[in-house]
Amino acid sequence: MTQLSTRSVLHRRMCAFVDWIRTDDNKVDTIREQAAEIRARIRGQAEKDGLTVRSTPNAGSFEKKTGLRRHLQGDSDVEGQDVDLPFVVSPHDEDGERIDELLNRFNRYAEATYPFTQRKKTRSSIQLDFVGTKLRYDLVPMLAVPGNDVSQILLRANGERRRTSVQKHIEFVTRRTGESNLMKGRVKFNECVRLVKWWREFRQSNARVLRDVPSMVLDLMCAHAYDRIQVKETYAETLAQWFSLMAATVQRRERIAFTDFGLIPAANQAAEWEVLDPVNSGNNVISQWGFAEVDELGEWLEASCDMLHRVVAADLRGDDVESMDCLVDLFGNPFRHHCETEA
Repeated sequence: MTQLSTRSVLHRRMCAFVDWIRTDDNKVDTIREQAAEIRARIRGQAEKDGLTVRSTPNAGSFEKKTGLRRHLQGDSDVEGQDVDLPFVVSPHDEDGERIDELLNRFNRYAEATYPFTQRKKTRSSIQLDFVGTKLRYDLVPMLAVPGNDVSQILLRANGERRRTSVQKHIEFVTRRTGESNLMKGRVKFNECVRLVKWWREFRQSNARVLRDVPSMVLDLMCAHAYDRIQVKETYAETLAQWFSLMAATVQRRERIAFTDFGLIPAANQAAEWEVLDPVNSGNNVISQWGFAEVDELGEWLEASCDMLHRVVAADLRGDDVESMDCLVDLFGNPFRHHCETEA
C-alpha cells in the first residue's frame, strides 16, 4: 500500500469519526458517579441478604476505553457500551453458588433499589436501563476465589463454572494501548478496537449466520494483529493491514493465543478454530462456532480489507466521492455525518 499522508482528507475524516464513536466525554463523570451509587446500593442489599461481597472491580469496555457511543437512529442502530458491574461474592450456602439463584437474588436487589428502572435478566447478569442518563448497566454476580483477589469464578446458565480475572482482562488491553501511545502518530490500539467494534455492527446486520460476534473475540483478534503489526501512522493503513492478517488467520484456522499470563496449551485438534482467552487458556471463546460462522467472519475481513485498499486508492487520486462511499459501506451511514471536525 502506498504511504498515506497524515494530512490527507481520508485521515482527517477517520480521526474525526474515531473521536465521535467513543463514549461521550460529558457522560464519563455521569457513568462513574452512577456506577458508584449502584455498587453501593446493590452491595447493601446483598449483604443484608446474607451474601459477603468481596469486591466490585472495574470492568468491561468502559475501563478498557474501547466502548462505543449509543446511536439509535434510522437503520444505523449501535447499542453502544454497557457498563459492567461485577459483584464478587462469597455465599454462605450452596444455593448461593447457583447462577439461577444468584440472578434471582440480584434481580430482587435491583427491584428493591430501583423499582421504576427497566430490568432484564440475561444468562449471567441483570441489565438495568436508566432512561434519564440513557445508560445501561450489567450487574454480574461472580464467585470469589479463596486467597486470590484478582481471580473470580464466572457462572454460566448451563452450570459451567469458569475461572477468569476481570483485572487481567483490563490489563491485557490497556498494556497494548499504553505501548501504542508511545508510537509516532495519533493512532492508538484502543481506538482501532473501537473502529473494529463499530465495523462489526454493520456486518452483523446483514449476516447469514454470524449474528453475534462478542467484543471479547474482537479484543483478542485485534491484539493478535497488533502484536504482529502494531499500529501505523493512519487508521486506514492500520486497519487494512490488520484485516489482511486477520482474514488470513481465520481462513487458515491459525490459532490465536497469548503468553501474557501463562503458557499456551497444546492445540485442540477437534476444534473448528481456537481463539484462546489469555486469562484462562482452557477457554476457547469461539467454541460454539462451526464451519459456517468461522468462514463468514473470514469473508467479512477479506472483503473489508479490499474495501480499505479502494478507500486509500480513491483518496490518493483525490476521488472524495468514491472514498466516502466505501467508508460508508464499512462503517455505516453515521460515518457520512460524523467524519468532519467541528469548527
